[in-house]
Amino acid sequence: MARRADVPTVSRAQVLAHRVVAHGLDRTARDADDLAVVDLGLQDSPAGAAVAALAARLPGGPARAPAVPGDWLLVWSVRGAPHHHRRSDLQALARALWPADEADAAARIAGTSPEMRAAGLGALGALRATAEAMAAVVTGPTVKGDASTLVTAAAPEGCSAWCRGCQVVHVQDQLMRLAALPAGLSIDPGTSPPVLRPLSRWAGVPAGHEGGGAVIDAYLRVHGPATPGDVAAYLQTTQRAVKPDWPDGLAEVRVGGRRAWLPEDRLDDLLGAPAPDLVRLLPRSDPWLLARDRELVVPGKAHRKALWPVLGAPGGVLVDGEVVATWRTRAAGGKLDIVVAPFGTLPARVRRAVDDEAALVAAGRGAVDVRVRYGD
Repeated sequence: MARRADVPTVSRAQVLAHRVVAHGLDRTARDADDLAVVDLGLQDSPAGAAVAALAARLPGGPARAPAVPGDWLLVWSVRGAPHHHRRSDLQALARALWPADEADAAARIAGTSPEMRAAGLGALGALRATAEAMAAVVTGPTVKGDASTLVTAAAPEGCSAWCRGCQVVHVQDQLMRLAALPAGLSIDPGTSPPVLRPLSRWAGVPAGHEGGGAVIDAYLRVHGPATPGDVAAYLQTTQRAVKPDWPDGLAEVRVGGRRAWLPEDRLDDLLGAPAPDLVRLLPRSDPWLLARDRELVVPGKAHRKALWPVLGAPGGVLVDGEVVATWRTRAAGGKLDIVVAPFGTLPARVRRAVDDEAALVAAGRGAVDVRVRYGD
């Protein structure tokens, strides 16, 4: 974290303008693989969110419905959430996301359970045992529930716990999710419950943590300038786990009185970012909404509460770099209703643009008709 003698101060508006371009929301990318956000993967929860994120970034129209490229695969990756990644990135990603030590593993799993401690496994040992069991027993397409039963029987007892929802003892869900990619398992898109499938030519469960700096660099390129705390929160771990992987070649800036960093070769882009002029419908797990400096992304406390509730988060309407409304969908019989809840008055030009963006969302979902309504 080398500090320049002349650390520039940048405004919130500059940061957001820079992110619009870094995220590809200016629609200058030729195709999905050109988008920098793909280096982190596109989260797909709920199913279809990744397609909506692509619709917000790629040129085209309703006649050119966005789609996830055929050589991407769906896996449980960052925070155990389903993400689409390039197939070629998965082996390195599995090593980069493998915990660096016991404390890192416990943070990612959301704690070391009493069962893990009683078995003498710890969080890291439980993760390895679960990954090895998954690799051994999931040898073909397997529904998640069946995979859970097989892994529960094959893994040490400390990997399982009583599940109040299922009313049975089975392998802990977050443990299973975090172990799936290291075990070389993908998810068949569009399956509910998820169907797990072994990846061909998988090199096996990682021997240890390696290459975490590449993930941090990718985060800083699309969500920067950012702090170690932001990156740690995104990865669901601690700053202590992140700092050994903190990349070289970063530029320091000050944003709202705090120190933050981004790759040095992006500093000029930040300082000279053009003012954005666009309207986009961002799905609820869009990369824009996954940045961890939420107070910068959405300054109003009430608006943050509306955008990131405890359960059932909506999408966001992005206008010129600002989230100005939430949106939700209701589908029935091939028709799609998009219900927009503005934070304030939306000009006529924005409402017209929302109609155009709604058509892209509908095309991505295969809807034959779409209607935009405004309400609370």
